[in-house]
Parts: sequence; structure tokens; C-alpha cells
Amino acid sequence: MPVRSVEIDGFTWNIHDEGRGPTVVLCHGFPGLGYSYRHQVETLSAAGYRAVAPDMPGYGGTDRPESVEDYTNVAVADRLTRLLDALGIERAVFVGHDFGAPAAWTTALRHPGRVAGLVLLSVPYAPDRLPSRPTELYAAMARKHFLHLHYFQQHGVAEAELDPHAAEFLQRLFFALSGAYRYLDVWDHPSEGRGYLDVLPAAPELPWDWLSEAELEHYASEFSRSGFGGGLSWYRAYDANWEASAQYDGAHLTVPTLFVAGASDPVITMSGPHALDRMRQTVPDLRGIHLLDGAGHFVQMERRREVDDLLLGFLADLYPRERSE
Repeated sequence: MPVRSVEIDGFTWNIHDEGRGPTVVLCHGFPGLGYSYRHQVETLSAAGYRAVAPDMPGYGGTDRPESVEDYTNVAVADRLTRLLDALGIERAVFVGHDFGAPAAWTTALRHPGRVAGLVLLSVPYAPDRLPSRPTELYAAMARKHFLHLHYFQQHGVAEAELDPHAAEFLQRLFFALSGAYRYLDVWDHPSEGRGYLDVLPAAPELPWDWLSEAELEHYASEFSRSGFGGGLSWYRAYDANWEASAQYDGAHLTVPTLFVAGASDPVITMSGPHALDRMRQTVPDLRGIHLLDGAGHFVQMERRREVDDLLLGFLADLYPRERSE
């Protein structure tokens, strides 16, 4: 994928930018890169769209801010709109996976005139704030079992464990979160004295039907160079996010929206049917909810053709004139 750097007010983005036509901005989560959308970038550009897949703040070749406030959805949403300005893009469809989903929907809430539509992968729209600080809730859960959301909070601990073993960690986590494993089995382990590699399952050898050795090596090379600290900052911003999102508590998301997830995604398992029902209540222009059987968390890689088809169908409804010309 064509890659270039864009500097805006002293902040440098590394973006994958390919194709011409209506723009689709693809926002990844942890542990991802713009490369996580490599299949969608190819499909979109071939279908007459411009695909922009940035390394999100803290990842890959994009800058890594020091302050956790720079990783809140509000801060990232504002930074994404400045990226649109720099690229000469008035409006775009935003696709968000994992942490990229709330970053995308916050962009729609804060800058509705810049967002033509949303495709949320894995994480359903959640308009309601938690009743107390997230770190307090996660600490209570971690007293019962291992919880990465709590383990990642202390600066330097996870980095010391994971940075020297990037390839092993990524392969094991990709497998653990896939449709081939039940991720919640990780919760069978107590927290005390354990790191993430102590509780993740061993992964089968590559290649898998959705991940090759060369693809894993690309991820491992990038994270070996950058470390995982930038990505972990998104977890460490939970409380700051909780504060910053107060203004959007209960807000309805009015832009056209599509939701796609793996039926075996632990996010779906943990959130339950209530989360999908709540999304139906608070997203009046919800164009569909699709749970793909057998797929796990990284649905855009595990089931790339189905995701591509759903994405193209959604875009065709938004841009019928452009597609017919």
C-alpha cells in the first residue's frame, strides 16, 4: 500500500493512502496498524474509492504523544478532522475497529458535517458512561481473575514483558482473539504474579487461513521498532476518556451506520444482546447489524471478503451517483 507522512501542527501521521473518489478513513485498534486494513484498502481503491488508513496516534510511523489526554476519543477525533483538512477532504466515511470504533463515532458526534457514514467493527455504539471510573471497575475485576485492562495500567510493566517478544505476543493474541479460541478462558487465571504471556494460549503455527508468516512479520517488525507503549496509552487513557466523554452521555448517533462483528468476538460475548439493543435505540439510521459466524475479534482480516462486500454495499447506498458514473 502507498505510504506517506503528513505533518500537521508539529504532529506527524503515517498514512496509507490509495485510490480516488469518495473517501473512506479506516481507524484501527490494539494491536493494530493502518496495515490491518490492507485488504479493505485494496478493495476500496479498486472499486472507485479513496482509502486512507492511518497508523493511529502511538502506533507505527505516527507520532507517539506523551500525555494520555492525547489518546482520548475527543482528542483523536479533533486530530482526525485536521487530517481531513490537510488532505483536502470535506467529508468521509469512517470505519473503526476496536479502539478505532469509539474514535470514529466520537468524530461523528463532534464533527457531524465531516462524517458521511460510519462502519463500526467489533465494538457496538455505547452511548452510556460507566457509573464510575473505569480503572476502579477494572481493578475490582482483576481481584477475581487476570484482566489485561487492569494489567496494562501501570507504565512500563507490560512494555517490559511484551516489547522483547513482539512476534510471540502478537501471534498468541491474534489466535486468542480469533474465532478459533474462546478468549474468556484467559480469565481462568488469577492476576497475581502473572503477565499477559503467562495467560495467553499457545498459538498454532502459521500460516493460518487469514494470516501469513509474512504478514505477522510485518506487524512484529513495526512493534519491535516502536514498542507497545503507544498502543498501551489508549488503555491508560480510560479515565481521561471517561471524563472527556461526559458531554456525550446518552447521545444519539445520527449518521448512517453499519455494524459488523464476529459472532465469536469476545467483545460481543461480554457485552451481550443488551449492547446491540441499545445501539438500535440510539442509532436511528442503523443500516444493519451483521454477526459473522465463526469469526472472532479481527473480523476485517478473518472474514475479509464478507466485510468487504458489506462495506461496498453500504457505500453504494451512500454514493449511488458516484458508482454509476
